[in-house]
Amino acid sequence: MAPRHQRNLTRRKMLFALGGAAVAVPAIATLTPYAIGGEAGTSAAGSLPVTIANNSGSFGNASVHLYVVGNLDGRQVRLTPEGTVVPIALSDNGADGFTDYAIPLAGSGETKLSLPHMSGRIYVSLGEKLKFKAVADGNGNAALQYPAGWVESDPNYGVLHDCAEFTYNAAGMFCNTTMVDMFSVPLSIRLTGEKDQTTGTLRDGGRSAAFTAVQRIEEFARLVVDDTRIIAPGHGLDAGLFPKDYLAPYIDEVWSTYTGKDLKVTTNAGTFTGRVRGERFTFDGPASVSFAKPSTRDVFFCDGNLAAPNDGTTGPVAAVLGAGFNRSTLLTDPAQPATDPAAFYRGELTNHYAKAVHAATEDGKAYGFAFDDVADFASYIQDTRPTGFTLTLTPF
Repeated sequence: MAPRHQRNLTRRKMLFALGGAAVAVPAIATLTPYAIGGEAGTSAAGSLPVTIANNSGSFGNASVHLYVVGNLDGRQVRLTPEGTVVPIALSDNGADGFTDYAIPLAGSGETKLSLPHMSGRIYVSLGEKLKFKAVADGNGNAALQYPAGWVESDPNYGVLHDCAEFTYNAAGMFCNTTMVDMFSVPLSIRLTGEKDQTTGTLRDGGRSAAFTAVQRIEEFARLVVDDTRIIAPGHGLDAGLFPKDYLAPYIDEVWSTYTGKDLKVTTNAGTFTGRVRGERFTFDGPASVSFAKPSTRDVFFCDGNLAAPNDGTTGPVAAVLGAGFNRSTLLTDPAQPATDPAAFYRGELTNHYAKAVHAATEDGKAYGFAFDDVADFASYIQDTRPTGFTLTLTPF
């Protein structure tokens, strides 16, 4: 199967549909009632058994709060503690101005849910509940503002929380843990079906090792928020916590190097051959695509001058370039994407945040930036005939 950056469903499109403090618009989502204490709720046709396991060792089930949010028939919905799917309503906001959509875990042991076809996020918060705010979108419809743990003014900034993302439809189950915005709660996902797959699991001491590794790099040190989370460098840059020109010398060297020689980028569409011509990196091959010089922010967000439209040509090339910049492989390998992880993040100027979260996982896979799925290094799994999905809070 082709790497995800070469398919129509791109990680980046999902990411920007779901993420951030702005009003989010998840893909179509619906849920059936859940049951606690080990028995699944009423199953709908095609429903997928889901298990939530708290193996954190630091928080009891009573201190773990679960949220499932999504979209049904063009309306944003949420799952109530009673197991009912209801639309988001502005009246859901309480006296404090926020909703309380928390679903408690079972008193002990695992918690069971049943998911029909849907896409969305499962959030977990530890100790405190998350504050989702219902607001009116541009069309006057009720929508949610999602937690943005990388924004100091966000009401959830002090809350220990994280999430996993998934799409379950007639084609199968597609799911991932994510560190694209931040890294906080150790989570793993398991998917059973035609195969039995697990990803996202941290190695022993992996969380603290990641925090320490990021703190050791002067430019990245301010991204560590106590023992709560590490903020991704793009968000750190926007918050004034990270130098805006950090990658400029590396970007300039890439531009200079490929003024005099070719860079080859292979995608599903074929191999593109590129050189810098008149300040633009222009590629010929299956199509002609061209990029202006990106900024440090463009690289970390895989956006701006590295924006990747879902067009089958410019988009896949942009994704490979974005991965090459983040992994600092563009100067060492003129044939991209580079596929040897031993060659990733070797430069002094690199995405040390992504390097740290990859080093923290047992399988070396993580979603450290939006196109970390290039060459299959993201904490992403899929199955076309799924039989079960498990989200586990793993030890800190």
